[in-house]
Amino acid sequence: MERPSRTARAKRSGRGDSLFFKGLQDGFPICVGYLSVSFVFGMLCLESGLGIGYGLLISATNLTSAGQFAGLELILAGAPLLEIAITTLVINIRYTLMSLSLSQKVRLNGWQRAIISFGNTDEVFAVAMQAENPLSFSYMLGLIATPYLGWTVGTLLGGTVTSLLPLSLRSALGIAIYGMFIAILVPPAKKLRPVLVTCVLALALSCAFSYAPWLRELSSGWTIILCALLAAGFAAWRYPVPVEEAMDNEGKGGEKT
Repeated sequence: MERPSRTARAKRSGRGDSLFFKGLQDGFPICVGYLSVSFVFGMLCLESGLGIGYGLLISATNLTSAGQFAGLELILAGAPLLEIAITTLVINIRYTLMSLSLSQKVRLNGWQRAIISFGNTDEVFAVAMQAENPLSFSYMLGLIATPYLGWTVGTLLGGTVTSLLPLSLRSALGIAIYGMFIAILVPPAKKLRPVLVTCVLALALSCAFSYAPWLRELSSGWTIILCALLAAGFAAWRYPVPVEEAMDNEGKGGEKT
């Protein structure tokens, strides 16, 4: 009677290991993409005087590109903690919606969900939503592990290798993050009018807060918060997604590919 139970446990363990390695494999392309962006973050931490130790700590505990870059700017500007917290909350609030959607595909307990939610980035979410349903804890751990490794290692490399690079190359890498955001926004903006309108409105609001006599007195953190809320709020009001279409999209996201 003991042998079948051991055999069953061995089978479950073997299946868990295979799913974990499948997750590692699916997450490897994300890992490679994260290396370049986190490299720039590590470089900025070093050149700003914050130090690679603090930069590595930020990357190891946050795992969010836009939020980290915005937070770094506010930290260096000496912004209040409340301003930093609200800014990062507004930038990263999309992860709440992603986690709610992803929770429909996982069968996990509370602490397992907490671990998975920490590593639920945009790219991890996109891959996970195309995987088989339901998602296992082993697979999600593997899917998160390689991007997390790429993000932290890239930050470390950026902070340690930067001093060996020529000044011209370091200056070019300093604007790499802006090129990344442009590359992310331009393709959907060319196809979807709501995205284009949102980007143009956010740009116009940012210019207004930068040059208008009274508005430019606001700090950069509150400017980011107001621009994001106003532009996103207008787009949600002007271009609402029909309930039927949203349900269809959610159903397609759960299909096996």
